[in-house]
Amino acid sequence: KNILIVSSNYYEEISKNLGTGATSILKEKGCNYDIIHAPGCFEIPFLIKKHISNYDGFIALGCIIKGETYHFEVISNETSRKIMDLTVDNLVPVGLGILTCYNFDQAIARSDINKKNKGREAALACLELLN
Repeated sequence: KNILIVSSNYYEEISKNLGTGATSILKEKGCNYDIIHAPGCFEIPFLIKKHISNYDGFIALGCIIKGETYHFEVISNETSRKIMDLTVDNLVPVGLGILTCYNFDQAIARSDINKKNKGREAALACLELLN
């Protein structure tokens, strides 16, 4: 299987942890993969669509942390909606490993490579849909 990981590096430490979790599963399962970086989570659907015909599946990684304005909801909702649209419209699996957290500590906990790493879970979901 050929998988593209699209990772927002806005929160570099979080993205690195999520990427480590995802790539460990892909290596374990013998998958080929590439990684490209988006400036933020909002740009991830564009990059998936741009490469939609070149890969069997995708893994979207990133983190959105709530600030003081409604921006958090807009970015979270629209990014998730467009990723779901891409999945359904193109019949291609996208493992969703974009964290939506209220603070940085929550993001660290959900990306910890020694605990419940959501990048790992997104990779497993993508592969399960491919099989």
